[in-house]
Amino acid sequence: MIPLIGVPATIAQGMSAYRDVFCREAGFEHVSRYISGLLLSQNKTLQGIHAQQVYPEGKAVSRRAMHEAVFEARWDSEVLMQQHRRQVGLRHQGCGREIISLDWTLSHHEEGEHIYGVKRAYDYVNHCMSRYQSVVTGVIANGQQIDGIAVEVQLPDFSEAERGYLRMTAQPSYEQMEQVKQRLLELLHYHKNRLAYRKRTEMVVDIVRQIEAEGQFPQADYAFDNGVLTLELTQLIEASGKHWVSEIECSRLILWNGQWRRVDAVATELRQQHLESFRPLQVHARNGELKFFWAFTKTLRLKRYGRKRLVIVHQQPDLSDPPRFLLSDALHWESARVIQTWSYRWACEIFHEFCASGDRLRVGSGAQSGSGQTPLSFKLRSAVAPPASHLSGQEIGKICVCQASANGGTAALQSDTGGLPAIAASD
Repeated sequence: MIPLIGVPATIAQGMSAYRDVFCREAGFEHVSRYISGLLLSQNKTLQGIHAQQVYPEGKAVSRRAMHEAVFEARWDSEVLMQQHRRQVGLRHQGCGREIISLDWTLSHHEEGEHIYGVKRAYDYVNHCMSRYQSVVTGVIANGQQIDGIAVEVQLPDFSEAERGYLRMTAQPSYEQMEQVKQRLLELLHYHKNRLAYRKRTEMVVDIVRQIEAEGQFPQADYAFDNGVLTLELTQLIEASGKHWVSEIECSRLILWNGQWRRVDAVATELRQQHLESFRPLQVHARNGELKFFWAFTKTLRLKRYGRKRLVIVHQQPDLSDPPRFLLSDALHWESARVIQTWSYRWACEIFHEFCASGDRLRVGSGAQSGSGQTPLSFKLRSAVAPPASHLSGQEIGKICVCQASANGGTAALQSDTGGLPAIAASD
């Protein structure tokens, strides 16, 4: 293992903007060294990172001191995220058009069943049963750089298993007051978990509401796919004076010539009977690459969403490829601008791949393997996890209900196309 002597200059420069979040200088140094280890160390557990640290003579620091500074110190993660978005907003000023993309991904942890947010369920991507977290992300991108501005882990839904346990343990009557208290405690925990659970679409709405309340990206529109498209989300973005572009599923109903029809059926009819309605376009993507499309566009009405602009997009001149259906509230936009805005949506995929790729950003922040310590939750394999002290658990029979406290942290990873990334930690 290569010894880590201090904090590399690139990481120290990136972390300097977050100094005010941490109370003690010593604690801030521990966090900086820990993040350096997440980036540079092959063994990304706390033990592995601490073992590689080299301190000046006579100033050796125990592993316990690093653990306390990183995972137990009660610094405010919300303040850290606000500071992070402020720094990203300053960096993006004067860099041209920028778009906020919203998405969610699966973060796999086959050996991390005790990590916060991990649940064994069917993985629709790999088509098998797997252990993973559902992670909701927000990314802002312009032509030069991509920065993560929101990362949240979804609390798994164990309501079905909890209801099964409650049904199995139900009794016709309870003779002892202690039994009544225990049963009431179980019911209250079940109700608490129901209230704490949020759908991915609800988490996306909360992320957008927080971003718009802070106002760090006043000119950024939004791009996302049908996995997060909801009426509440679109109304929130429109109320903020911004526009959005989303992909819609092929079964979506549109009002076409006075009849409600599936959008894919309309696209098939246009290809077969009105081939000339698809105009050739040249669109500059986010990275500046010139791409060619054939598109049909029209403003029409959808159920619940009202009047929107629909763009049917093909990438082959003979229209033989499956079409992509894009929807936008910007009725005055041309189809080329809608397609260009949609190209920024893939910044989220780049962010996901960067966070999941290579050994330097592996799962070490989440699992203290073999240490005997409480397994720690983490955010998107990229930075510091919420401390174990922020987790509360109550066992109901064989069901362990575990959730983060109200001030549980979020993490953010910022990167650009040149140089070593700088990471902002969460508590």
